Parts: sequence; structure tokens; C-alpha cells
Amino acid sequence: MIVHVAKDRDALGAKSAEVVATEMRRVLQEKGRVAMVVATGASQFEFLEHLTADASLDWTKVVAFHLDEYVGLPVTHPASFRKYLRERFLAKLPRPIGAFHEVNGENDPAAECARLNALIGQYDIDICCLGIGENSHIAFNDPPADFVTEDAFIVVDLNETCRQQQVNEGWFATTGDVPRQAISMSVKQIMRCAMLVNSVPGERKAQAVKWTLDEPVSPDYPATIMRDHARCYLNVDAESYRFVAH
Repeated sequence: MIVHVAKDRDALGAKSAEVVATEMRRVLQEKGRVAMVVATGASQFEFLEHLTADASLDWTKVVAFHLDEYVGLPVTHPASFRKYLRERFLAKLPRPIGAFHEVNGENDPAAECARLNALIGQYDIDICCLGIGENSHIAFNDPPADFVTEDAFIVVDLNETCRQQQVNEGWFATTGDVPRQAISMSVKQIMRCAMLVNSVPGERKAQAVKWTLDEPVSPDYPATIMRDHARCYLNVDAESYRFVAH
């Protein structure tokens, strides 16, 4: 795992965008097409701003998936990840993306997982952009996470810490408003991606960053498994790195 400590959130976002854009150019040169995964949440704000501002990338040759979506939440809800990505990613691109496969949590969850599993099975994913939750989750794989299931997308239960994080970030008014389930990319599928680029800013993520770097690899600390990945970048800022000995 390559760790980069940026001075602040914006510099962190710029670094993640630089790493992703550089890899996209390399893969486009080599394969003529990029398959990638994009994430949502407050941790991705600055990263997506910098990435979508790069007019040199040929988005017409990109196929993208996204990590997760709440079960039963309409796309019109402010916390909808489809809404987030339509507004903060797709609408900001300098040219239309080749293909974008949304996770629709309003459909039957099992049927939606089957649809997505069939789609993503057609690609080797080159880049996965993600963050780490306050409880160490990756995507919505809360502890103790499933490290075994091979399916790319699964239905997961959201624990209380995860649901509280969504309230703390302003997406919902109370934990009772947060859906109890989500469709999430599985840990196995995340680990199958050729490159992982984590953007993890802010003081609220400091404990999770320390766990990621210091705890034994365990489903109790899901993000620790990324230390076993051959090409994983962890981009943090001074606030999220504050508890790590350095």
C-alpha cells in the first residue's frame, strides 16, 4: 500500500485525480478502453472536481460502474448515490462517457445484483476509486465484512455506526431515515480490480486510517484487506493521518 499524506482536502483530491488520470492514460494507450469504478460520499468531493476538470482524458472510451446504492431510496433523494454521480461526475465530464452502469436500489435487490454481476463480469476492472468509512468499511461492507463471497455485487446490512456516519455528513436527518440495506460491490470484487485509489480526508476518518495501517487484516476492520492488494494507493490529509505514528 502506497500512502501519500497531503496538506489538506483539496491537495488530497488533486493527488488522487493525478494518480487515476495517469493510470487511465496508460491503460487507454495499452488497451484502448478503461473500465473503472467510482465512489460517492463527502470523501470524494475534491477528487471528482479535479478528475472531471481534466479535459485531456478521452471519456468516450471509458466504461464505469459505481460502488453501492441504498436499497429503496429514490433517485430524487438528496442522499441517492445515483443522483450524486449524475450531478458531481457525469454532468461535469468534458465529453460524454462511453458507458455508465448505475446501481438502482429501487429495483428488486436480488435481481439488480444479478443484472450488475452479469455486466461487470464482461470486464477486467482497471481502476477502483473508493474511500474508507468511519467504521473501516469499504463500499458498504461493514464489519464484520464478508471476505469470501465471489459475487461482484451483493445485498448488505448497514450497521449503526455506518448509518450514523450518513447523518453526521448531512445526508439524512436521523439514523431512522437511513435505509437499513444497500447493494454494494463485494470485497472480493474490489480486490479483483487492478488498481485501488483511496481518498480519505478529514478528522472523522483518522481512527479508520490508523486501523487500516496498524490492525491485522481482518473482517472486523474491512479496509485492512487492501494491504494485501498489489497496487493500492491510500491518499490522506493531515487530519485523517493524525493518529498514525510518523
